[in-house]
Amino acid sequence: MRREKIARVDRNTVLVSLAGIPRGNTTVRTADPNVARAQNAPTAKTTTLRNSIMTRKRIGHPPSYTLACVPHLELGCLASGEGTTLQAVMDACKGGVVDAEVRVVISNNSKSGALRRAAAEGIPGLHRSSATHLDATALDEAIRDALDQHGASLVLLAGYMKKLGPQTRARFAGKVLNTHPALLPSHGGQGMYGRRVHEAVLAAGDRVTGVTIHLADAEYDHGTTIAQCEMPVLDDDTVDSLSERVRTREREFVVETLTRLSAGEIQLPT
Repeated sequence: MRREKIARVDRNTVLVSLAGIPRGNTTVRTADPNVARAQNAPTAKTTTLRNSIMTRKRIGHPPSYTLACVPHLELGCLASGEGTTLQAVMDACKGGVVDAEVRVVISNNSKSGALRRAAAEGIPGLHRSSATHLDATALDEAIRDALDQHGASLVLLAGYMKKLGPQTRARFAGKVLNTHPALLPSHGGQGMYGRRVHEAVLAAGDRVTGVTIHLADAEYDHGTTIAQCEMPVLDDDTVDSLSERVRTREREFVVETLTRLSAGEIQLPT
């Protein structure tokens, strides 16, 4: 069963964080007996609310409660390109598949599709690169501060082609996830991205490839593996066909992994 958190904010408010329920959604599943009784619904049953925020009948003291959905994961996403993985994550958050919210999108490319997609979803999008900050230390600080200011608690590198600076890594130590389109430690490292990865897989004669999600550190494609999935390399695969299949699976697998993280099925190392 997915976790539910109830936290008293003040005399009149209870915030309920429900895995899988997006902000504004009107369906709430709760196992709390007081909340269930206030909804005139059986414990652990699904109750449909007429509004996403509902004032409840008296439950002892205080006299009223307000229900609001709060995300379990607050994501800061960094992307360099078109942002298809980012879009999959935003759609999953919006659709209630993942108990999370994308708080900010940062790109080193001012014309990236990732920033356009963020704007279309009403999510803050920021261009941070050597064009905005000539000094590498200042750029590192700007990225760190932007993630902090927007309340990110977990950072997702979704096709981000730059290495994070030491200050950002230190601030979010153990909280930066990177996705790679191969089974690390094979076919990783500096310069191994996009078509180059799939060319290497085919050149090596590998019969299996896949996707790796790992904690990012000071080295490219290094750090503790959080999750991996495998997929076959077909006899007639070309670089294009393999790339397309892995990209599709990568988007799905990122969402699956975030879902498991938000549900507590995967624990990040401490």
